[in-house]
Amino acid sequence: MSAGRGPLVVEVTRGERVESRHEVDAVVVTADGSVVDAWGDPGTWVMPRSAVKPIQAIPLVAGGSADAFDLSDVELALACASHGGEPDHVAAVTRWLERIGASPADLACGAHRPLHDHAAMSLGPGVEPTAVHNNCSGKHAGFLTLCLHHGLPIDGYTEPAHRLQSGYVTPVVGEWCGVDLSGQTPVVDGCGIPVWALPLERLATGWARLGAGQEGSPEFRLLEAMRSEPFYVAGTDRACTRLISAGSRRLVVKTGAEGVFCATLPDDGLGLALKVRDGAGRASDAAVTWLLQRLGGLPDLADAVLTNRAGAVVGVVRVRG
Repeated sequence: MSAGRGPLVVEVTRGERVESRHEVDAVVVTADGSVVDAWGDPGTWVMPRSAVKPIQAIPLVAGGSADAFDLSDVELALACASHGGEPDHVAAVTRWLERIGASPADLACGAHRPLHDHAAMSLGPGVEPTAVHNNCSGKHAGFLTLCLHHGLPIDGYTEPAHRLQSGYVTPVVGEWCGVDLSGQTPVVDGCGIPVWALPLERLATGWARLGAGQEGSPEFRLLEAMRSEPFYVAGTDRACTRLISAGSRRLVVKTGAEGVFCATLPDDGLGLALKVRDGAGRASDAAVTWLLQRLGGLPDLADAVLTNRAGAVVGVVRVRG
């Protein structure tokens, strides 16, 4: 590890000029929490947001709920996803809800227009999105599945004191990341569930531990589903889908809101987590790509380009290594 190294810097250019800069804290660790490399402050506390979804999904598999309802890799990938609301995403979540005897009205995540532009435009005039279009609807379908399997009430399932959260989701986050959450008051995520703050290096450790799971373990099954069905993790032209596909099964990644990105390289026993200090998603995409290339998990990929309204390339987003 390089002592005292500053943060990664992501530059956004317009022509030959640097127009914007984003600073990134990042850390690479092993499953026992040993820091392999770091940039900026690896101990900074972050809210992982959607980057912790695969950990939150572990009780769905570990407690037998996934097998009780015969969930497929598509559904397990959706449980870990921030999907784009494309028709195949919506159809898969809808079928899942029907199978467990639930409906979109049972989802407490709220509704928003699909993240995928074409899917949003395809809704048509006067057609309002439902909770199934929410990028977190797969995670919430997983929560409902667990509740129904274990006989928990579904009313209020997003509340910190609900048995789903207090007995399953919160403990697994604390356990896997090695953080005592008992003295912390959570804040609220965009989809309504509790968000717990974690040191960045502990978040990376949770991801390294995900990658260390043996075949057949809940964590292995979830990562295998994400590797097998990367489209359902995010969608067309989305970073998670693109990177998992480009990694040729060597890695699994998951983004979170406000510039968080996590990954594991199971064959190398590594996990990584990063947080863009100003929350810029374009910088987190560039930073995680650069880090995964540096770690040998990805082939050399071209820098992301900026285009104007006419489609002409006017700049790039790049990491200053």
